[in-house]
This record gives sequence, C-alpha cells and structure tokens, in this order.
Amino acid sequence: MKRTRVLIVDDSALVRQLLTSILGADPGIEVVGAASDPYVAREMIKSLSPDVLTLDVEMPRMDGLTFLANLMRLRPMPVVMVSSLTEEGADVTLDALELGAVDFVTKPKLDLVQGLNEYAEELKAKVRMAAQVNVRRLERRPGALRVASGTHELGDVISGAPVVPAAPRLFRTTDRIIAIGASTGGTEAIKDVLLEMPPDAPGIVITQHIPAGFSGSFARRLNGLTALTVCEAQDGQQILPGHAYIAPGGRHLSVDRSGARFICRVQDGPAVNRHKPSVDVLFRSVARNAAGNAVGAILTGMGDDGAEGLKAMRAAGARTVAQDERTSVVWGMPGSAVKAGAVEEVLPLAEIAARLLQLATQ
Repeated sequence: MKRTRVLIVDDSALVRQLLTSILGADPGIEVVGAASDPYVAREMIKSLSPDVLTLDVEMPRMDGLTFLANLMRLRPMPVVMVSSLTEEGADVTLDALELGAVDFVTKPKLDLVQGLNEYAEELKAKVRMAAQVNVRRLERRPGALRVASGTHELGDVISGAPVVPAAPRLFRTTDRIIAIGASTGGTEAIKDVLLEMPPDAPGIVITQHIPAGFSGSFARRLNGLTALTVCEAQDGQQILPGHAYIAPGGRHLSVDRSGARFICRVQDGPAVNRHKPSVDVLFRSVARNAAGNAVGAILTGMGDDGAEGLKAMRAAGARTVAQDERTSVVWGMPGSAVKAGAVEEVLPLAEIAARLLQLATQ
C-alpha cells in the first residue's frame, strides 16, 4: 500500500515533534520532513514532493495564509491547517479554507501534548483523506482561490459587499424549511449555496461539522456575505424566512414545532456518528416535525453522517438532493446517502441552491 507522504510546517519545535510522532504512528502515513517556517518548507517541497502539507497559521518571516496563497498559486497540493482554538484562530482558519486548504484541526493554547494527542485519530484521518483530494479540480468563487486543471491563478479579492441576487423571487413562505448538512469542504460549499439564496428564501437550518468557537465566526462571515440573515442557532429561536441558522459547534441542532411554527432546539448530548453537532440529529428531527414541508441537501463531507437522517426525511415526504462527486471535496457523506437510497437528485454544487428553491415552492 502506498503511504501518504506528509510535510509538517510549524514554527514550534514541540508541535513538530508531536505531529511527527502522531502521524508517523499511522502505518499509512510517512512523515518525510518538518519545516520551521515557509521558506524552509518551500525548499523541502521541491526536494521531497510530499502528498500533503500540515500548516500552522502563525509563523515567523511569512504567515501561513500568505504561504498558502502562494503555494496554491504555484504548486497546488492538499493542505490541512493546524490552527488555534480561538476566535481569531477561527477567522484565519476560515480564510485558509477559502484560499483552498482542504481541512483543519485545532490545537489548544495550553497543554499541547494532551490536546494534540486527543486529536490524534482525527488528524490522521484528515491527512489520509486530504491525500485523495485533487486540489486542481476545486473551483472557488471570486474572492477565494480559483484553481482549475492546468491553470494556477488567484481570484479577485472579495469586496465585502453583500451579494444580492439580481432577480427577486416571487414567493414568501413561513411553512417551508430547507435543511443542509456538510462536513469536509462544507464551509465553502455552504457559502456557495447561501450566496444564491434571495432575502425571502425559506428558513434554512444547517449542520456543519465544526468545533465550538468556530461556528460563531462562520455564521458572522456568511451574514456579511449573503442576502440572508445568518446566525448561530439558539434554543427556542423561531425559524423565519430569509434566515439561516448554523448549529453551534459542540452542540446538536434540531427542529421542533410550536403550534404552526418551526423552532430551533439546541441541546447537549452524546456525539452521534462521532460528531456533535450531527447531521443525522438535524435531519431526523426535520423528518419528524416538518416532513413534506421540508427540503434536504447533503453536501461534501467525510464519513456517512446524515445518510440515515436524509433517508428518514425522504420517507416522510421531504424532497432530497445531494452534491455530486465531481464538485465535492470528499464524496463520503453524499455518496453514503446515495447508496442508502436517501437521495432523489444528485447535482453539481452550482445547481443546488436553485433546485432547493424550486423544490421548496412545490
């Protein structure tokens, strides 16, 4: 079996040592080197040709984002960010995902040894997964990195102005909802879908696999980019048209009914399918409480979370779609849902928003 060749880039000698030990313990991974800064990493990439890079955000001489942008312009390759579990770290990590990083893991500010060892299995799984991603195939909207096969160029800089659809929709609804689930690659996929939503779209509930502390930054970013009001969901919050509700990291989001209204339920509890928040938790609640008044979409992601929940939605009368393999960073979750018989339509990412709106009006 071919082993995944990994280069570690981090200014901390302790982190380099820990990551080398953790990743090197996996029989499917070979750590080919460890660089203390991007300039050293640049030369090691040339000589070692790694399959995957792990990259710190804060480094001397050149920060991780600048290095990532240059890397994806000159030599696109799968990158897993290793970022701090702070609000500032969350914002920078979301920038990295926008630039083309495949995924990220978090490292605590205190007790690095215990913290990174707790993430060992997740880190190894994400590195193995990253090696299977063809980053040249990924296409980003203007404002992020756009890398097409055979061409390497940075896209235009985001102006920061909200994106408002040119043609207003003719419907306004209070009794329909859209439920979306995603994981690896999902922050950008969700953004792409929400950018196409008009300000009077049905209420949207979203579970993205994301750590606590990152979901708030993700919601604020989407709120500033889209025509919707996007927020981190709160328990008891009414689900309204023109609004999108993001599951808080580390807690489950579900949909309940209060009379004729749909409301958010945000609760603690055990992980489901190894995740909290879990897409299955959201989708099963939508099947119970919204049934045929809902539309469900499962987007790019590693694993199979959401497949059974989407199947329950379809059995309850909801319409269901999945992102196709070509446009997914990882076709684990959508592929599992297709295999489970949970999906009516498989669509490229660029067509999903319009189809969700069509299905919500039928």
